[in-house]
Amino acid sequence: MNSVTGGLLDTTGRRVLHELVSTPSPSGEETAVAERLREFFHTHDREAWIDDVGNVRAPANDTVLLTSHMDTVPGEVPVEIRDGDAGAELWGRGTVDATGPLAAMATAAVETGVSFAGVVEEETTSRGARHLVAERAPPEAVINGEPSGWDGFTLGYRGVLSGEYTATSRSGHSSRPESNAVQQAIAWWSDIEAAFKTDEKTPVFERVTAKPVGMTGGLADDGLAVEATVDAQFRIPPRLTTDDVRDRAERLLGTNEVQWTDAIPPVMQSPRTSLARAFRTGIRDAGEDPRMLRKTGTSDMNLFAAAWDCPMVTYGPGDSAFDHAPDEHLSLEEFDRAVTILETVCRDRT
Repeated sequence: MNSVTGGLLDTTGRRVLHELVSTPSPSGEETAVAERLREFFHTHDREAWIDDVGNVRAPANDTVLLTSHMDTVPGEVPVEIRDGDAGAELWGRGTVDATGPLAAMATAAVETGVSFAGVVEEETTSRGARHLVAERAPPEAVINGEPSGWDGFTLGYRGVLSGEYTATSRSGHSSRPESNAVQQAIAWWSDIEAAFKTDEKTPVFERVTAKPVGMTGGLADDGLAVEATVDAQFRIPPRLTTDDVRDRAERLLGTNEVQWTDAIPPVMQSPRTSLARAFRTGIRDAGEDPRMLRKTGTSDMNLFAAAWDCPMVTYGPGDSAFDHAPDEHLSLEEFDRAVTILETVCRDRT
Protein backbone atom coordinates (compact mmCIF):
# COMPACT_ATOMS: atom_id res chain seq x y z
CA MET A 1 0.00 0.00 0.00
CA ASN A 2 1.60 3.26 -1.08
CA SER A 3 1.45 6.44 1.01
CA VAL A 4 -1.21 8.05 -1.20
CA THR A 5 -3.48 5.01 -0.97
CA GLY A 6 -2.78 4.67 2.73
CA GLY A 7 -3.82 8.27 3.31
CA LEU A 8 -7.16 7.60 1.64
CA LEU A 9 -7.77 4.52 3.79
CA ASP A 10 -7.83 6.56 6.97
CA THR A 11 -11.00 5.17 8.58
CA THR A 12 -11.96 1.76 9.94
CA GLY A 13 -14.65 1.41 7.30
CA ARG A 14 -12.43 2.29 4.35
CA ARG A 15 -9.73 -0.11 5.53
CA VAL A 16 -12.08 -3.08 5.89
CA LEU A 17 -13.67 -2.19 2.53
CA HIS A 18 -10.29 -2.27 0.82
CA GLU A 19 -9.31 -5.54 2.52
CA LEU A 20 -12.55 -7.31 1.61
CA VAL A 21 -12.54 -6.10 -2.01
CA SER A 22 -8.91 -7.24 -2.28
CA THR A 23 -9.98 -10.76 -1.27
CA PRO A 24 -11.60 -12.60 -4.21
CA SER A 25 -14.89 -14.26 -3.23
CA PRO A 26 -16.85 -15.65 -6.20
CA SER A 27 -19.89 -17.72 -5.20
CA GLY A 28 -18.81 -20.92 -3.48
CA GLU A 29 -15.40 -19.50 -2.61
CA GLU A 30 -16.20 -17.11 0.24
CA THR A 31 -14.02 -18.72 2.93
CA ALA A 32 -11.20 -16.15 2.88
CA VAL A 33 -13.61 -13.21 3.09
CA ALA A 34 -15.57 -14.95 5.86
CA GLU A 35 -12.40 -15.47 7.90
CA ARG A 36 -11.42 -11.82 7.42
CA LEU A 37 -14.87 -10.66 8.57
CA ARG A 38 -14.78 -12.92 11.62
CA GLU A 39 -11.36 -11.48 12.51
CA PHE A 40 -12.72 -7.94 12.07
CA PHE A 41 -15.46 -8.57 14.66
CA HIS A 42 -13.07 -10.30 17.06
CA THR A 43 -10.73 -7.29 16.82
CA HIS A 44 -13.64 -5.11 17.95
CA ASP A 45 -14.47 -7.40 20.90
CA ARG A 46 -17.51 -8.92 19.25
CA GLU A 47 -18.55 -12.56 19.27
CA ALA A 48 -18.48 -13.97 15.74
CA TRP A 49 -18.26 -17.37 14.10
CA ILE A 50 -18.63 -19.10 10.74
CA ASP A 51 -21.66 -21.38 10.63
CA ASP A 52 -22.26 -24.71 8.91
CA VAL A 53 -22.82 -23.25 5.43
CA GLY A 54 -20.11 -20.58 5.63
CA ASN A 55 -22.10 -17.56 6.86
CA VAL A 56 -20.43 -15.15 9.29
CA ARG A 57 -22.63 -14.71 12.36
CA ALA A 58 -22.12 -11.86 14.83
CA PRO A 59 -25.22 -11.71 17.05
CA ALA A 60 -25.78 -8.77 19.38
CA ASN A 61 -28.64 -6.28 19.76
CA ASP A 62 -31.39 -7.81 17.63
CA THR A 63 -33.39 -4.62 17.23
CA VAL A 64 -31.65 -4.58 13.84
CA LEU A 65 -30.00 -7.31 11.80
CA LEU A 66 -27.54 -5.95 9.25
CA THR A 67 -26.93 -8.56 6.58
CA SER A 68 -25.30 -8.65 3.16
CA HIS A 69 -23.77 -11.27 0.91
CA MET A 70 -20.07 -12.09 0.80
CA ASP A 71 -19.97 -13.57 -2.69
CA THR A 72 -19.43 -11.81 -5.99
CA VAL A 73 -19.89 -12.82 -9.59
CA PRO A 74 -16.77 -14.10 -11.39
CA GLY A 75 -14.46 -11.72 -13.18
CA GLU A 76 -11.32 -9.90 -12.14
CA VAL A 77 -11.42 -6.12 -11.86
CA PRO A 78 -7.98 -4.89 -10.71
CA VAL A 79 -8.19 -3.37 -7.22
CA GLU A 80 -6.98 0.23 -7.26
CA ILE A 81 -7.94 3.71 -6.11
CA ARG A 82 -8.50 6.24 -8.88
CA ASP A 83 -9.51 9.88 -9.09
CA GLY A 84 -13.08 10.23 -10.32
CA ASP A 85 -15.75 12.86 -10.78
CA ALA A 86 -16.85 12.36 -7.17
CA GLY A 87 -13.33 12.19 -5.73
CA ALA A 88 -11.41 9.04 -4.87
CA GLU A 89 -12.97 5.80 -6.15
CA LEU A 90 -12.17 2.21 -5.24
CA TRP A 91 -12.22 -0.09 -8.26
CA GLY A 92 -12.57 -3.84 -7.92
CA ARG A 93 -14.98 -6.74 -8.22
CA GLY A 94 -17.63 -6.42 -5.50
CA THR A 95 -17.18 -2.74 -4.70
CA VAL A 96 -20.83 -2.27 -5.66
CA ASP A 97 -22.36 -5.77 -5.55
CA ALA A 98 -22.10 -6.26 -2.73
CA THR A 99 -18.78 -6.05 -0.86
CA GLY A 100 -19.23 -2.30 -0.51
CA PRO A 101 -22.58 -2.69 1.29
CA LEU A 102 -21.12 -5.64 3.25
CA ALA A 103 -18.20 -3.54 4.55
CA ALA A 104 -20.52 -0.63 5.37
CA MET A 105 -22.74 -2.95 7.40
CA ALA A 106 -19.85 -4.60 9.25
CA THR A 107 -18.54 -1.14 10.17
CA ALA A 108 -21.94 0.08 11.35
CA ALA A 109 -22.51 -3.12 13.33
CA VAL A 110 -19.33 -2.74 15.41
CA GLU A 111 -20.02 0.96 15.95
CA THR A 112 -23.64 0.54 17.10
CA GLY A 113 -23.70 -2.95 18.63
CA VAL A 114 -26.43 -4.44 16.43
CA SER A 115 -26.50 -7.95 14.97
CA PHE A 116 -24.72 -8.83 11.73
CA ALA A 117 -24.67 -11.71 9.26
CA GLY A 118 -22.57 -12.09 6.12
CA VAL A 119 -24.16 -14.75 3.91
CA VAL A 120 -22.92 -16.97 1.10
CA GLU A 121 -24.03 -17.66 -2.47
CA GLU A 122 -26.56 -14.88 -3.02
CA GLU A 123 -25.46 -14.67 -6.64
CA THR A 124 -26.30 -18.34 -7.25
CA THR A 125 -28.45 -20.35 -4.82
CA SER A 126 -29.04 -17.97 -1.87
CA ARG A 127 -27.87 -20.86 0.27
CA GLY A 128 -26.71 -18.55 3.05
CA ALA A 129 -30.00 -16.65 3.38
CA ARG A 130 -32.02 -19.87 3.24
CA HIS A 131 -29.94 -21.30 6.08
CA LEU A 132 -30.23 -18.10 8.10
CA VAL A 133 -34.03 -17.97 8.05
CA ALA A 134 -34.27 -21.68 8.83
CA GLU A 135 -31.86 -21.54 11.75
CA ARG A 136 -32.24 -18.22 13.61
CA ALA A 137 -35.17 -16.44 15.25
CA PRO A 138 -36.56 -13.37 13.48
CA PRO A 139 -34.93 -10.05 14.41
CA GLU A 140 -37.00 -6.94 15.10
CA ALA A 141 -35.94 -5.39 11.77
CA VAL A 142 -33.70 -6.27 8.80
CA ILE A 143 -31.47 -4.05 6.70
CA ASN A 144 -30.28 -6.09 3.73
CA GLY A 145 -27.14 -4.95 1.93
CA GLU A 146 -27.29 -4.22 -1.80
CA PRO A 147 -26.43 -1.03 -3.72
CA SER A 148 -29.10 1.65 -3.56
CA GLY A 149 -26.94 4.77 -3.43
CA TRP A 150 -26.35 6.41 -0.07
CA ASP A 151 -29.46 8.59 -0.49
CA GLY A 152 -31.85 5.80 -1.51
CA PHE A 153 -33.29 2.61 -0.08
CA THR A 154 -35.12 -0.28 -1.69
CA LEU A 155 -38.58 -1.45 -0.63
CA GLY A 156 -39.49 -3.87 -3.42
CA TYR A 157 -38.08 -6.64 -5.57
CA ARG A 158 -39.69 -8.88 -8.14
CA GLY A 159 -39.74 -12.59 -7.41
CA VAL A 160 -38.30 -15.30 -9.63
CA LEU A 161 -39.59 -18.63 -10.91
CA SER A 162 -37.07 -20.96 -12.56
CA GLY A 163 -37.80 -23.96 -14.72
CA GLU A 164 -36.39 -26.29 -17.34
CA TYR A 165 -38.33 -27.29 -20.44
CA THR A 166 -37.29 -30.60 -22.04
CA ALA A 167 -38.25 -31.94 -25.48
CA THR A 168 -37.36 -35.28 -27.05
CA SER A 169 -37.94 -36.56 -30.57
CA ARG A 170 -36.94 -39.59 -32.66
CA SER A 171 -33.70 -39.18 -34.51
CA GLY A 172 -33.94 -38.88 -38.26
CA HIS A 173 -32.34 -37.32 -41.27
CA SER A 174 -32.29 -33.51 -41.17
CA SER A 175 -33.97 -33.42 -44.59
CA ARG A 176 -37.24 -34.77 -43.15
CA PRO A 177 -40.07 -32.21 -42.59
CA GLU A 178 -41.10 -33.29 -39.07
CA SER A 179 -40.10 -31.00 -36.21
CA ASN A 180 -37.34 -32.31 -34.02
CA ALA A 181 -36.80 -31.57 -30.33
CA VAL A 182 -34.68 -28.49 -31.03
CA GLN A 183 -37.48 -26.98 -33.11
CA GLN A 184 -40.00 -27.91 -30.41
CA ALA A 185 -37.92 -26.10 -27.77
CA ILE A 186 -37.63 -23.00 -29.95
CA ALA A 187 -41.39 -23.07 -30.57
CA TRP A 188 -42.06 -23.48 -26.84
CA TRP A 189 -40.02 -20.41 -26.07
CA SER A 190 -41.83 -18.41 -28.75
CA ASP A 191 -45.13 -19.41 -27.14
CA ILE A 192 -43.82 -18.35 -23.72
CA GLU A 193 -42.83 -14.93 -25.04
CA ALA A 194 -46.24 -14.47 -26.64
CA ALA A 195 -48.09 -15.63 -23.52
CA PHE A 196 -46.31 -13.16 -21.26
CA LYS A 197 -45.98 -10.24 -23.64
CA THR A 198 -46.78 -6.97 -21.84
CA ASP A 199 -47.67 -3.52 -23.03
CA GLU A 200 -44.46 -1.53 -23.25
CA LYS A 201 -46.14 1.29 -21.33
CA THR A 202 -46.33 -0.95 -18.24
CA PRO A 203 -43.41 -0.24 -15.88
CA VAL A 204 -40.87 -3.08 -15.90
CA PHE A 205 -41.36 -3.62 -12.16
CA GLU A 206 -45.05 -4.43 -12.82
CA ARG A 207 -44.39 -6.90 -15.64
CA VAL A 208 -43.76 -10.62 -15.77
CA THR A 209 -40.46 -10.84 -17.61
CA ALA A 210 -39.65 -14.18 -19.21
CA LYS A 211 -36.02 -14.82 -20.13
CA PRO A 212 -34.16 -17.87 -21.48
CA VAL A 213 -30.93 -18.24 -19.50
CA GLY A 214 -29.57 -21.39 -21.16
CA MET A 215 -30.27 -23.79 -24.01
CA THR A 216 -28.78 -27.11 -25.11
CA GLY A 217 -29.80 -29.49 -27.86
CA GLY A 218 -28.73 -32.10 -30.35
CA LEU A 219 -28.39 -35.82 -30.95
CA ALA A 220 -28.58 -37.98 -27.83
CA ASP A 221 -25.55 -40.01 -26.82
CA ASP A 222 -27.15 -43.23 -28.07
CA GLY A 223 -27.89 -41.68 -31.46
CA LEU A 224 -31.56 -42.72 -31.32
CA ALA A 225 -33.15 -39.43 -30.26
CA VAL A 226 -32.82 -35.68 -30.46
CA GLU A 227 -32.99 -33.84 -27.13
CA ALA A 228 -33.30 -30.15 -26.24
CA THR A 229 -33.67 -28.18 -23.02
CA VAL A 230 -34.39 -24.53 -22.27
CA ASP A 231 -33.56 -23.06 -18.87
CA ALA A 232 -36.01 -20.25 -18.21
CA GLN A 233 -36.59 -17.61 -15.57
CA PHE A 234 -39.72 -15.56 -14.94
CA ARG A 235 -39.43 -12.33 -12.93
CA ILE A 236 -42.65 -11.76 -11.04
CA PRO A 237 -44.15 -8.46 -9.76
CA PRO A 238 -45.69 -8.23 -6.27
CA ARG A 239 -49.25 -8.24 -7.65
CA LEU A 240 -48.74 -11.92 -8.59
CA THR A 241 -47.40 -15.05 -6.91
CA THR A 242 -45.01 -17.63 -8.27
CA ASP A 243 -47.95 -20.08 -8.38
CA ASP A 244 -49.92 -17.62 -10.53
CA VAL A 245 -47.16 -17.52 -13.13
CA ARG A 246 -46.50 -21.25 -13.08
CA ASP A 247 -50.22 -22.05 -13.48
CA ARG A 248 -50.54 -19.54 -16.30
CA ALA A 249 -47.60 -21.03 -18.17
CA GLU A 250 -48.98 -24.54 -17.85
CA ARG A 251 -52.58 -23.55 -18.64
CA LEU A 252 -51.92 -21.35 -21.66
CA LEU A 253 -49.39 -23.67 -23.22
CA GLY A 254 -50.99 -26.95 -22.23
CA THR A 255 -47.66 -28.48 -21.32
CA ASN A 256 -46.37 -30.48 -18.40
CA GLU A 257 -42.89 -30.78 -19.83
CA VAL A 258 -41.42 -28.14 -17.50
CA GLN A 259 -39.57 -29.10 -14.34
CA TRP A 260 -39.87 -26.15 -11.96
CA THR A 261 -36.60 -25.83 -10.06
CA ASP A 262 -36.97 -22.79 -7.79
CA ALA A 263 -39.52 -20.20 -6.70
CA ILE A 264 -38.76 -17.04 -4.70
CA PRO A 265 -41.75 -14.77 -4.01
CA PRO A 266 -41.77 -11.03 -4.78
CA VAL A 267 -41.61 -8.51 -1.95
CA MET A 268 -42.98 -5.00 -1.49
CA GLN A 269 -42.48 -3.39 1.92
CA SER A 270 -44.54 -0.46 3.16
CA PRO A 271 -42.86 2.97 3.07
CA ARG A 272 -44.64 3.74 6.34
CA THR A 273 -42.80 1.32 8.64
CA SER A 274 -40.69 2.74 11.45
CA LEU A 275 -37.57 1.49 9.65
CA ALA A 276 -38.44 3.25 6.38
CA ARG A 277 -39.20 6.44 8.32
CA ALA A 278 -35.80 6.24 10.04
CA PHE A 279 -34.09 6.06 6.64
CA ARG A 280 -36.08 8.98 5.27
CA THR A 281 -35.24 11.09 8.31
CA GLY A 282 -31.56 10.14 8.29
CA ILE A 283 -31.12 10.91 4.59
CA ARG A 284 -32.97 14.23 4.87
CA ASP A 285 -30.89 15.23 7.89
CA ALA A 286 -27.78 14.47 5.79
CA GLY A 287 -28.95 17.00 3.21
CA GLU A 288 -30.64 14.95 0.46
CA ASP A 289 -34.17 14.01 -0.54
CA PRO A 290 -34.54 10.24 0.04
CA ARG A 291 -35.26 8.01 -2.93
CA MET A 292 -37.51 4.99 -2.37
CA LEU A 293 -36.69 2.31 -4.92
CA ARG A 294 -38.30 -0.75 -6.49
CA LYS A 295 -35.90 -3.10 -8.27
CA THR A 296 -36.65 -5.42 -11.14
CA GLY A 297 -34.34 -8.19 -9.95
CA THR A 298 -34.46 -10.44 -6.87
CA SER A 299 -32.42 -10.38 -3.67
CA ASP A 300 -32.07 -12.16 -0.35
CA MET A 301 -34.62 -9.69 1.05
CA ASN A 302 -37.29 -11.70 -0.81
CA LEU A 303 -36.41 -14.74 1.30
CA PHE A 304 -36.19 -12.77 4.54
CA ALA A 305 -39.60 -11.18 3.93
CA ALA A 306 -41.20 -14.54 3.15
CA ALA A 307 -39.94 -15.99 6.44
CA TRP A 308 -39.88 -13.08 8.91
CA ASP A 309 -42.73 -10.72 9.72
CA CYS A 310 -40.75 -7.60 10.56
CA PRO A 311 -39.89 -4.27 8.88
CA MET A 312 -37.08 -4.43 6.36
CA VAL A 313 -35.39 -2.43 3.64
CA THR A 314 -32.40 -2.98 1.38
CA TYR A 315 -29.66 -0.37 1.49
CA GLY A 316 -26.04 0.18 0.57
CA PRO A 317 -23.56 2.44 -1.18
CA GLY A 318 -22.99 2.18 -4.90
CA ASP A 319 -24.66 2.64 -8.26
CA SER A 320 -26.33 -0.62 -9.33
CA ALA A 321 -25.60 0.28 -12.97
CA PHE A 322 -22.12 -1.06 -12.18
CA ASP A 323 -23.36 -4.42 -10.79
CA HIS A 324 -21.28 -7.23 -12.36
CA ALA A 325 -19.66 -4.72 -14.74
CA PRO A 326 -16.01 -4.67 -15.90
CA ASP A 327 -15.70 -1.11 -14.57
CA GLU A 328 -17.24 -1.79 -11.14
CA HIS A 329 -16.22 0.95 -8.72
CA LEU A 330 -17.40 2.88 -5.67
CA SER A 331 -16.87 6.44 -4.48
CA LEU A 332 -15.15 6.42 -1.08
CA GLU A 333 -17.13 9.50 -0.06
CA GLU A 334 -20.38 7.72 -0.87
CA PHE A 335 -19.22 4.74 1.18
CA ASP A 336 -18.58 7.04 4.16
CA ARG A 337 -22.02 8.63 3.81
CA ALA A 338 -23.69 5.20 3.71
CA VAL A 339 -21.90 4.12 6.89
CA THR A 340 -23.12 7.29 8.60
CA ILE A 341 -26.73 6.66 7.51
CA LEU A 342 -26.59 3.06 8.72
CA GLU A 343 -25.22 4.13 12.08
CA THR A 344 -27.90 6.83 12.38
CA VAL A 345 -30.73 4.38 11.60
CA CYS A 346 -29.38 1.68 13.93
CA ARG A 347 -28.98 4.14 16.81
CA ASP A 348 -32.50 5.43 16.17
CA ARG A 349 -33.86 1.91 16.70
CA THR A 350 -31.67 1.02 19.69
